[in-house]
Amino acid sequence: MTIKRAASYALLAALTVTSSVATAAPSSAAAPGSAAFTLTSAAFTEGGTIPKVHECTSGGSDPRQHNESPPLTWAGAPTGARSYALVMRDLDNNNLIHWVIYDIPVAATSLPQNVEHAYRPAVPSGSRQIYYRGSASLYGYQGPCSPRTVNTYEFVVYALNRASLTELNTNSTTTTAARVIANASLGSARLTGES
Repeated sequence: MTIKRAASYALLAALTVTSSVATAAPSSAAAPGSAAFTLTSAAFTEGGTIPKVHECTSGGSDPRQHNESPPLTWAGAPTGARSYALVMRDLDNNNLIHWVIYDIPVAATSLPQNVEHAYRPAVPSGSRQIYYRGSASLYGYQGPCSPRTVNTYEFVVYALNRASLTELNTNSTTTTAARVIANASLGSARLTGES
């Protein structure tokens, strides 16, 4: 009896030590002071509804639709980032790319609402945008255009290992730009919205 009881206590003690080590491991795995790379918007929350003002003007007659890009803010970018880029896709329409803006200066931590529809928008200074060829033809942001369905739109900000993507220009396509951005990425943060 005594030998069995001693063996039981030893087994219980071993399980307790193993359990406490397993529980402690995740908290010590996080680097002190490190923050996750995040992307947020003052216009909508993760998975929330994208306001009408950000929807395209080519697909309907709602006066609230202005095709204005939403305000976006990021934090916790990887060290070593030298610039940023952002790619927006319609996940329910074959990942159709609606917006590419790149060469965003490393000092920037946000994009304002209604980034100018220009190859080189005034804000953020130094950034460039890809020409959107689709339901509209313009530089920069093309808002959600799915009047009869609710689609999920994904915004991804990339921290890049280069200050400028010099191989991209006014003739580059959105898919080429997205590939170049992904190849230069040190990390990314994502936000989705419904429209």
